[in-house]
Amino acid sequence: MELSETFVPTAGTVGLLPMLTYYSLIVTGLVFLAQTAFVFTTRPLVEPKHQAAHILSGVIALVAGVAYFQMQDIYRDMLAELATVVDATDRQTLMREAYPAVSQYRYMDWAITTPLLLLTMVRLLNVSLRSIARPVALMLVADLFMIVTGYIGEQQLTFDQEAIVSAKLIWGAVSTLGYAVVPWTLYKLYRQYGAVPSLDRSFRLVALTTITFWGIYPIGYILSATGVDTNVIHIGFCIGDVINKTGVAALLFLTTHRRETV
Repeated sequence: MELSETFVPTAGTVGLLPMLTYYSLIVTGLVFLAQTAFVFTTRPLVEPKHQAAHILSGVIALVAGVAYFQMQDIYRDMLAELATVVDATDRQTLMREAYPAVSQYRYMDWAITTPLLLLTMVRLLNVSLRSIARPVALMLVADLFMIVTGYIGEQQLTFDQEAIVSAKLIWGAVSTLGYAVVPWTLYKLYRQYGAVPSLDRSFRLVALTTITFWGIYPIGYILSATGVDTNVIHIGFCIGDVINKTGVAALLFLTTHRRETV
């Protein structure tokens, strides 16, 4: 195949901000690919009691990496069409219409990775899951409720892919109810089982990072209903996903590795 037959997006044809978004999607997918390789090659360096949490962070990265390469593929197809559109308003409309397609893969990713992130944090407590089965199950159900209702909210669209703002915000508020259960449960578990100094530090760092940086997602959700350039939201979500997945995995490794062997 000749290069002329292959679409290669450049800022000259699609604009700088869409190119930065495309760059962010590709790089984020590569970060998760690298995280997956790192986690599974460094497993022997992690303390045995924390290896389950370490492996979970690798599974999270693998799922997220696959989702991101699906997202960049859809976005690249949109860029190929964007390169043929001259009118500025039509270009913005095309990017807006592509946003729900990319977002679907984000929610599919989050439906798997966010429960695994929560389980990863719980594993840091080094407590039998059977003894805390009820609060953990409640937290996971609340998390799934948050993702599913958020997904329904994202699908509140007209035939022209315009957001039905009132319906979207209502579903967003419903989704927030599920989110509220997550920090409440983590706090209760911390108060009950986080007394051991090493666990206290690890659990606090990971839980605090997750709870604070998860805040970027409802901000993006609201902005998507206000007419903000969707490229800005895509880039924000890329940054948030890297912090919440790779950042948490790095904290896990730094606080649970065998210090005498590293």
